[in-house]
Amino acid sequence: MWREKLQRGIVIPAHPLALTAERKIDERRQRALTRYYLAAGAGGAAVGVHTTQFEIHEPGRGMFRPVLELAMQEMRGRDAVAVAGIVGATPQAVREAELAIECGYHTGLLSLAALPDASVPELLEHARAVAAVIPLFGFYLQPAVGGRELPVDFWRGFAEIENVVAIKIAPFNRYQTLDVIRAVADSGRASEIALYTGNDDNIVGDLVTPFGFAERTLRMVGGLLGHWAVWTLRAVELLERIHVESASADLLAIGTQITDANAALFDAANQYHGAIAGVHEVLRRQGLLVGRWCLNPAEDLSPGQSQEIDRVCAAYPHLSDDAFVREHLDEWLK
Repeated sequence: MWREKLQRGIVIPAHPLALTAERKIDERRQRALTRYYLAAGAGGAAVGVHTTQFEIHEPGRGMFRPVLELAMQEMRGRDAVAVAGIVGATPQAVREAELAIECGYHTGLLSLAALPDASVPELLEHARAVAAVIPLFGFYLQPAVGGRELPVDFWRGFAEIENVVAIKIAPFNRYQTLDVIRAVADSGRASEIALYTGNDDNIVGDLVTPFGFAERTLRMVGGLLGHWAVWTLRAVELLERIHVESASADLLAIGTQITDANAALFDAANQYHGAIAGVHEVLRRQGLLVGRWCLNPAEDLSPGQSQEIDRVCAAYPHLSDDAFVREHLDEWLK
């Protein structure tokens, strides 16, 4: 059932990490975040991904398993697609895939950032090893936050792996975005692989665009996005609207507003240095988090970023779900 749901297209927030001031897991608020996403209508959650902070994968921290387990305890039995972030060289990635399956996750979002110098055949061998353990959700992570450029040949070979079920396309680059979609079209598996936008800078544009390749038209059916870790109720409403409407001037106008808001949240002016802190700040203002703390003490808002968040919140109040959060916050924190 989860595969059909993924194919139809859903909102998948990239789950943040709730920390105390001592930079320990705040279990109460970690659970509250998952409850918020499910209550808002998200079709699942992605845990252990960039927005969760890749540092949780460091073996010495002992955080990866408990973070996966906390989210799964809230998602189990809720018809939610559970996506686990998987990183590292092949031995680590296989271990993480095994742990994700053990915890009950459906699919693994595979980051290739740990293999910056690997050849295309080596990358594909790595992907096949992980796919032997867990269904794969491909991930084109933008280089500005640790990803690497991946050519069309890689994506064509990746799409041919039988256990690939979806791809998150997030290079923040139109040419590279088209590379992935063209490769999937060429692979002959376009009907089996769900395409998800991860381009937080062009969410609506990705979702309303028909991509014509190889005599067929492909669509991005949903999103797995850090931006959708905030104001999730509005994201669900937006995707439902896109699924039933054609592209319109109104939708495109909303898309530019979302991109403007994302520039503030993700700190685009400073090469995304404050991206995770920006998401935390919105959740803090809503009461879902107590603070903006990241595992890396150097990660925080950039100078002027808070004022930019003020600006977009004032300019686009219709993008916010503050009233929804206020109404339900106490029950999510129980």
